[in-house]
Amino acid sequence: MRRLAAASLAGTAIEFYDFFVYGTAAALVLGPLFFPAFSPMAGTLAAFSTFAVGFVSRPLGSMLFGHIGDRHGRRPVLVASLLLTGVATVCVGFVPSYASIGAAAPALLIALRFLQGLGLGGEWGGAVLLTAEHAPERRRALWSSFPQIGPSVGFLLANGVMLALSALLTDAEFRSWGWRVPFWAAGLLALAGLLLRASLAESPQFEELAKRGARSRVPLAEVVRDHWRLVLLTAGGLAVGYAVFYAVTTWSLAYATDRLGVSRTVMLGCVMAAVAVKGVCTPFMAVLGDRYGRRFMCLAGCAGSAVWMFPLISLLSTGEPLFMFLGTLGALLAFIVMFAVVAAYLPELYEARVRCTGAAVGYNLGGVLGGALTPIVATAVSDGPGPPWGVAAYLTAVALVSLGCFALLPETRPAAAGAGKAVASTAV
Repeated sequence: MRRLAAASLAGTAIEFYDFFVYGTAAALVLGPLFFPAFSPMAGTLAAFSTFAVGFVSRPLGSMLFGHIGDRHGRRPVLVASLLLTGVATVCVGFVPSYASIGAAAPALLIALRFLQGLGLGGEWGGAVLLTAEHAPERRRALWSSFPQIGPSVGFLLANGVMLALSALLTDAEFRSWGWRVPFWAAGLLALAGLLLRASLAESPQFEELAKRGARSRVPLAEVVRDHWRLVLLTAGGLAVGYAVFYAVTTWSLAYATDRLGVSRTVMLGCVMAAVAVKGVCTPFMAVLGDRYGRRFMCLAGCAGSAVWMFPLISLLSTGEPLFMFLGTLGALLAFIVMFAVVAAYLPELYEARVRCTGAAVGYNLGGVLGGALTPIVATAVSDGPGPPWGVAAYLTAVALVSLGCFALLPETRPAAAGAGKAVASTAV
């Protein structure tokens, strides 16, 4: 379990590095480089729109790779998804700016972002299921939380590189070529991840399904027919996690640098410190999930998010590093109370024969609902004098919707993830 958890953590860290480095670049430089004819506000909105494309393609990736995972095994998904995301990310670093090739530049950017999201849509399902299906029942949330630490590590890697380049280079150098370096570095990280995952064993639950000839022939069709309500409820429940996370890690960067005049280095440092604390807290929250239940933790995370959104905006609007750090930290702690346990919760809700498709589609559809729109909506409603209270109202509303969705889902602890249809049918 230690080796498997470490490999899953490293792989998700690399894939989320690829995804997050784009979000940071969108907040800091992509607007003027690829949409120069727009005003600063419109350019940022356009850059965040290309960022959103990655979320739209993630459910498609979960359908594609979910089919592979349910038909051919969880392990092939890990290799194929990592390779696709890595290649797409490296290519982003080579896309010429609008000044060089005109409208083809943003078009290429959108296409590569789509491929990034496609790969990441498959990554989560494969990494989480391989860990969850190997884990002992009473420690499943703990072991499954290690892939959930990966996004924190990936974020810190992506923004650490951006922070170092921002500090070492002049603004002109950073905008000219410095922002491309983190994308090029993704190639080396992808190679390391592929080597690390090459020796992983297939899930015992999938091997048992294959041995009995019980694999689903068309997993997506079965999920849509038998588990559609479960997919919608899990997507709606997870939406607040994505909304809060990307409001803190993406929109706040643009807001602080463009509106408050806070330097890139200071704001990145505040967010990175909060993400580091979140990563450390993840396994501890997962232990609570093993003890008190997955649904309980998800409800607590939604409630905490709803309560904290107005204090978050108040603290961010001060422009003071300590207060901005405290605001982002409170939001991310509410987020991880929920997301530390979803890697165990979602697989337990679906029967093994369609688990890779069902869990991944629900997870990534939540990303579309919460993550794709949040930077765009937040940027639009924050245009004006005074603190952007509209952002707080929007995030609070999303938190309350997610709270309602989780209230309609069943508790799965301490049921084994292989309990299958008996568990899923209680939700459907």
